[in-house]
Amino acid sequence: MSNVVKTTNQQLRDLLQAAVNAAVDANELPREALPSYVIEIPGDRKNGDLATNVAMVSAKTFRLPPRKIADTIAAHITLDGTYFSRVEVAGPGFMNFFLSPVYYADVVAEVIDNGDAYGRSDYGNGKKVMVEYVSANPTGPMHMGNARGGALGDCLAGVLDAAGYEVWREFYINDAGNQIEKFGLSLDVRYQQLHLGEDKVHLPEDAYHGDDIKEHAAAYSAIHGDKLMQVSSEERRRALIEYALPLNIEKMKADMAKYRIVYDRWFTESTLHNNGELKEIIDILTEKGLTYEKDGALWYKAGEYGEKYQPKKHINRDGEEEGIKDEVLVRANGNPTYFAADIAYHRNKFLRGFDTLIDVWGADHHGHVARMKGAMDAVGMDGNALHVVLMQLVRLVRDGEIVRMSKRSGKAIQLSDLLDEVPVDAARFFFNQREANTQMEFDLGLAIEQSSSNPVYYVQYAHARIHSIFRKLQNDGITVSAATTDQLALLEAPEERELIRHLSSLEKVVVDCAIAYDPSGITRYALELATLFHKFYNACHVSGVENDLMLARLALCDAVRVALHNVLAMMKIDAPEIM
Repeated sequence: MSNVVKTTNQQLRDLLQAAVNAAVDANELPREALPSYVIEIPGDRKNGDLATNVAMVSAKTFRLPPRKIADTIAAHITLDGTYFSRVEVAGPGFMNFFLSPVYYADVVAEVIDNGDAYGRSDYGNGKKVMVEYVSANPTGPMHMGNARGGALGDCLAGVLDAAGYEVWREFYINDAGNQIEKFGLSLDVRYQQLHLGEDKVHLPEDAYHGDDIKEHAAAYSAIHGDKLMQVSSEERRRALIEYALPLNIEKMKADMAKYRIVYDRWFTESTLHNNGELKEIIDILTEKGLTYEKDGALWYKAGEYGEKYQPKKHINRDGEEEGIKDEVLVRANGNPTYFAADIAYHRNKFLRGFDTLIDVWGADHHGHVARMKGAMDAVGMDGNALHVVLMQLVRLVRDGEIVRMSKRSGKAIQLSDLLDEVPVDAARFFFNQREANTQMEFDLGLAIEQSSSNPVYYVQYAHARIHSIFRKLQNDGITVSAATTDQLALLEAPEERELIRHLSSLEKVVVDCAIAYDPSGITRYALELATLFHKFYNACHVSGVENDLMLARLALCDAVRVALHNVLAMMKIDAPEIM
């Protein structure tokens, strides 16, 4: 909450306690401690700006009807020197408080005074949080799931930073294990097919069949010819991987940079293989009796520690309850699994001193959440400090029809295709309009439309419109001075009050989003702020009114500009001054 909001809430609690004390001294209430009560915003502002149930919850304590208690407290309340103008008792004993013009004036002044810092807080107390997101397989292009995960993860990191956490962004590159072996095999087959013919070398069904594999093989051949045909398959695959994998990773980094995502570290899985951490976690689990051998593979007893993170048991097709399924750590061929490496990676994160780990995963990974949290406990870390944001699928639509292929390439749409077609601002905003656990449709036509129907355009236009107001005044030779408290207190129109109330909630919205690991609330805040601003602008003339009111309304416009700019900055979305 902003300082004004915090002060207001504290004032209300102090007023209530002082009034109760006065009533006790007057022998109108018994000398008992006030029970816990809530202060909330009424659904209908006609019932006040803040309401409390203090009288309702005190009925048992004071052994009096709630209405009697409320009337007694209200009779002893003195509002002088506070942000409140009046108090009313309603119904069976609700107490409704109305804010004074000075409150609204101070909110506007606070927003302007805080500038770029408005909406930020120290709620997180500098605790270290790592957000790991996208972490796409480097053996192929990034897809729509990566596009949504990138926007969600990066905006969540921005929200956590604004809420006072020390945030670290990381991308985990799976550059080891079975998928890399499959990558090498696929490149090898495509390379041999170039030189022997496709009918001479068969590409296995479970290999990578994408055109990108053919393109890598052809590019290598264009540079080095058929020299790899003279070496062993192991050497050929190693050479092709060493050529193609760095190109894929560089393409990922370029796509992320275009998406305005900059990571603090790109962490490679091979690090864990090479520095012994992967072997170390297998040894730890084995020493604890949490592994067993079956069919030549080494398995992890996932339920031993994971069950507590999955209270609801899975129901199989036969209607029987099943616990958490065990996981293979080392395959029969001796290769550690992705899951084993992932345990080592998450342990590595904790060992680097992060208080909280946040992963953004596709919803199809939901079964791994309890297993991974339990595995953290098993290797001596805190599974409760690992939080996973599960993200549902995205459906691309154009003109009401589902789109699966790129118009440009005729292939499945990739992240790079999306960013070629849709502005980055729109992509980041659209992907953050819905909670991660809800499926969403991304309307390609709407994303490029320059109208109020396009939500990001609508928000950016509000910001640009405010700049145009000040430019016009400057062109007209009108000097705008800072508004005084008395001038700001003139903001009494319903549209002005509603706009200011929404302005005052930004810090709380940011903190709530940080607590929920859900940045979509910030997008909704921006949309609502733009809507309320346009409503205010259409109802309240900024120019052509007497000077004091003009300065007050200009200050309100400036406060909205500050808040819009700060929210868009959290999402790394441009706040244009001209549109």
